[in-house]
Amino acid sequence: MRPDLARQNARLQSAASAFDRARFAALHIGAIRIGWVRHDHAQRLRAWPEIFVPGAGGLMLAEDLKDAGKRTAALASVTRALAEQGVITGWRDEWYAVGEAFDQPPLFLLERAAARFFGVTTYAAHVNGYADSGTDCRMWLARRSAGKPVDPGMLDNLVGGGIAAGVSVGETLIKEGREEAGISRERMTRAVARGTVRLLREVPEGAQSEIIFVHDLALPADFRPSNEDGEVAEFGLYSLDEVVRRIERVSEMTLDASIVAMRFLEGLLEARAQV
Repeated sequence: MRPDLARQNARLQSAASAFDRARFAALHIGAIRIGWVRHDHAQRLRAWPEIFVPGAGGLMLAEDLKDAGKRTAALASVTRALAEQGVITGWRDEWYAVGEAFDQPPLFLLERAAARFFGVTTYAAHVNGYADSGTDCRMWLARRSAGKPVDPGMLDNLVGGGIAAGVSVGETLIKEGREEAGISRERMTRAVARGTVRLLREVPEGAQSEIIFVHDLALPADFRPSNEDGEVAEFGLYSLDEVVRRIERVSEMTLDASIVAMRFLEGLLEARAQV
């Protein structure tokens, strides 16, 4: 691996796992750990002793919340109250499924804006959109709208979005591709899956525990993205060396997008260096 890529990759992986468990209380359902709640947030949850009880080295959902429906309703009342207090911001009216794994039945549903407060594992799908090949290869990046509740104004992958409850990875790609970059369903179905990346780190809202499904999508030279949902301020088409420089600037490109882009850069730039 090129020294600059190796250095940046090491930095990104360190940032993606910057998590001190001592600063958090584990949140359990029975023996299953389903989240990480920062200690000051855990103190707030004492206001609902009928929902959160001490146990398992942290907090547990009360035993009488025996099914997904009851847990969803209980947590919905808490998250709405915390939002009214200004503790949880950026309300989305969108459910995330919380479970032991992506392909397992959900243990409950949670408002998207509350995911980091409770430190539950969420899922997303991102796309590296690129044009041309070889030494002429360039990558599309999107600049997030200044109104986004998370990472406003920062550079992002061409397409990326959280996976809502009951929605597949493929359906998310198609929806986000159309809304964020004007990519047709037919074209998005050509995206190539490149595995997943994992993040568990402390963030201002609490803990980001996220698994991202990574994809690459070749785009024609005359393709021009167009945003439809108002979440993108602008698009840029960058040389791969310029993408590396943007990643190096840390505060310019989101950590998530940097890690996803690095997956693409590692293979392509290394292949270029061997030519």
